[in-house]
Amino acid sequence: QLQASGGGLVQAGGSLRLSCAASGRTFSNYAMGWFRQAPGKEREFVGTINWSGSSTYYADSVKGRFTISRDNAKNTMYLQMNSLKPEDTAVYYCAARGRGYGSTKEDEYSHWGQGTQVTVSS
Repeated sequence: QLQASGGGLVQAGGSLRLSCAASGRTFSNYAMGWFRQAPGKEREFVGTINWSGSSTYYADSVKGRFTISRDNAKNTMYLQMNSLKPEDTAVYYCAARGRGYGSTKEDEYSHWGQGTQVTVSS
């Protein structure tokens, strides 16, 4: 089970850190990902991190502004979002993939959190 948190309202240029807490003792076996869905749009890939945290990959739209990390001892993944833009407004979802390396494809993730709303005002 995944629980995303940390969303909220922030002004453009601001920062937020999202967390994704996982239950269970096999968190370190899973690659993790962040996806987002803006109103009226399909869900899209944001970024992914491998099982150990040694490898990350980001969508071009967030590269250089967002950073994914994980703490396997705490069963938690993070998404640090800096220099936020109004177009980053979306519901953000965390997901787990039953393999050690990540993917950009949402159908390759087997577990999903409930989502947390991020709203960036201009």
